[in-house]
Amino acid sequence: MVHIHVMGASGSGTTSLGRALAERLDIAHLDTDDFFWMPTDPPFTTPRNADERIRLLLEEAARHDGWVLSGSALKWGGPLEPLYDLILFLRIEPGLRMARIRVREIARYGNRIGPGGDMEVKSGEFQEWAASYETAGPERRSLAAHEQWLDTQTAPVLRLDSSRDIDDLVAEALLHPAIAAGAVRRRP
Repeated sequence: MVHIHVMGASGSGTTSLGRALAERLDIAHLDTDDFFWMPTDPPFTTPRNADERIRLLLEEAARHDGWVLSGSALKWGGPLEPLYDLILFLRIEPGLRMARIRVREIARYGNRIGPGGDMEVKSGEFQEWAASYETAGPERRSLAAHEQWLDTQTAPVLRLDSSRDIDDLVAEALLHPAIAAGAVRRRP
């Protein structure tokens, strides 16, 4: 079975493409946020201990013959990296990416991120952090850090413009030899 990592900046569509690709291939979809963050309200406020998150992720990955992992495990997912058959790296124009993030934040949290809402400050900080992806250095989740990490990987990397329609992205990914080889391995 095939093991695919879909990565990119926040708002680039890693989760959406990961879900769509996993559904199309009939394999599990795993998202790094589910392992990185403790379940809290408001969400995304308390990271799990690094050892715990990788333990949980490795356990869940081992339960499935094939999977798509979406998100970024940049500084903590090392034990999973040898399993990747293909890495999909999503890029998108920063203005469009930030517009997607704003729409997503409003859809998820509504008035909670508005003036006086309990998530107003946290959402503002997150959007500021996300906006710096293209310009920040490699010390944090950024384009520079992703490019550095990609240079160390042995799995093939397919770079995709995620402003394109999700069905087109899935179709292009399915044409990659790493996925085709996984499909052949799945046949009895």
